[in-house]
Amino acid sequence: MNKPLGSVIEGSLSEGLEVRLHPDISVEEMRVGKFLVVQGSRSKFFCLLTDVSLGTSTPRIFTHPPDPEDDFWREVLAGSDTYGTIEIAPMLMLTIDNSIKDDNPDTVTIKNAFGEFDSQLKLLPVKTIPSHFSQVYESTEQDFRSVFGWEDDPHKRNFAIGKPLDMEVPICIDLDRFVERSNGIFGKSGTGKSFLTRLLISGIIRKQAAVNLMFDMHSEYGWEAVSEGKNLNMVKGLRQLFPKEVEIYTLDPKSTHRRGVPNSRDLFLSYDQIEIEDLRLISRELGLSEASLDNANILAGEFGRNWIYQLINMTNEDIEMFCNEKQGHKGSIMALQRKLKRLESLKYMKSVCPHNYIEEILGILDGGKHVVVEFGSQGNMLSYMLVTNMITRRIHRAYVKKAETFLQTKNVMDKPRPLVITIEEAHRFLDSKIVHQTIFGTIAREMRKYFVTLLVVDQRPSGIDNEVMSQVGTRVTCLLNDEKDIDAIFTGVSGASGLRSVLAKLDSKQQALVLGHAVPMPVVVRTRAYDQQFYAQVGEPDWQTMDDEELKPKAEKAKADLGF
Repeated sequence: MNKPLGSVIEGSLSEGLEVRLHPDISVEEMRVGKFLVVQGSRSKFFCLLTDVSLGTSTPRIFTHPPDPEDDFWREVLAGSDTYGTIEIAPMLMLTIDNSIKDDNPDTVTIKNAFGEFDSQLKLLPVKTIPSHFSQVYESTEQDFRSVFGWEDDPHKRNFAIGKPLDMEVPICIDLDRFVERSNGIFGKSGTGKSFLTRLLISGIIRKQAAVNLMFDMHSEYGWEAVSEGKNLNMVKGLRQLFPKEVEIYTLDPKSTHRRGVPNSRDLFLSYDQIEIEDLRLISRELGLSEASLDNANILAGEFGRNWIYQLINMTNEDIEMFCNEKQGHKGSIMALQRKLKRLESLKYMKSVCPHNYIEEILGILDGGKHVVVEFGSQGNMLSYMLVTNMITRRIHRAYVKKAETFLQTKNVMDKPRPLVITIEEAHRFLDSKIVHQTIFGTIAREMRKYFVTLLVVDQRPSGIDNEVMSQVGTRVTCLLNDEKDIDAIFTGVSGASGLRSVLAKLDSKQQALVLGHAVPMPVVVRTRAYDQQFYAQVGEPDWQTMDDEELKPKAEKAKADLGF
């Protein structure tokens, strides 16, 4: 075992443990977020370092401090009169317990020293603490493996998301548990949320844990995008890594073809597919009042699904006649007509659309493929919220029917494929004022009841309803500065006080705090690089055939067809 770092001197289960460092251990080697192990008399405790401080045996030392250049006197004081202390939070305990059954969901069977799964060694939630003067050690590779498992474990869909701050050992998340609940990727702008999202979705595709429907607001996930930082290199999109598994739909074909994306599919929607619930979500973007929505119900009752097309083409006289007959409010209906005319400027919106593209997307998802919806120049908030809501509501409705059929027949062939819906700017959909009226709040609270979950990507978690945040299963959080956002991340999380300091000390790039349902304990990771090595490890065997040289003729032909 490694050389001990210090001894436990006091603490509690709720507040954590205080550890006094040994004289030969420099306090400067202790970093917040570090993974440490306490060896108790009966159990081994896995802990997270949450704070670092300095202590003295007597305040009289401060009246005559040693000269800064007097190394000898400082060494004399070190350990006895001056010392370093650290605060650690126990997260898991490894114990030997033959009475625990293997089917206990709160335990994890691990590999022993011989590489075999040991039925006696169990990882358990912490329900006690080690005794006084228990020794604290640096974690070893075996410790990390014991907690976070092996990526090649044949019994689980583990996926390496990164490495610890000070070691070269993969940290895995359990993708089966990840897709069981809605999850979130949070962090302020520029901290790498997009790369983390690509990373996790690549893992879901590679391990076949679920199918994914991604609403790509800025067209940066499906095909190649520009990396962040000084070196503006191009990084590959999901379609390039998984050419046979991912389909791209576009609301702006010209923009997609200009970027050289081959074999994308066009996506069109029509007025008769818009329902009152869709308008309610975008009421702030359109400036619709409750009175306008009430009158929209009157119009829908009279004209059915074609009410928007009928309204847009009504004259003032038609509106006045309608109000006299149906007791509508002329001013509200005229305001509704004026604001809905903004929909005419949307390139993808048609008066009538003979082909049902939403059913086509649903069929692709049922077939086990993944779908990315690109917005191109239509990536404004009005379009993003309208399209995302329209498609999600109908796909969720179809999944509810499939789930009910499966519950009735109990036939494995009827079981729907788990679906993860990825949305950006999530606080726009999950704001506390509207969340109870939107499909996204419903999905977040269902916890995969109908095999549908959300992956929300946001830089303002404080804008998400607290009830929804408490249901978010796994939270992958990059650096946040705003106190309200930090508070939101720990909604419903026990022991949040120690984790707050860990989150506040993250680097601005390529570091994240991972906690929740898919990992046994909170951990800080250096996120896995999204580079050529990752492409080769995760992508389909023939992903390299989708290189620029092969696609260039296709891209040039697409541009020529469009007159560019």
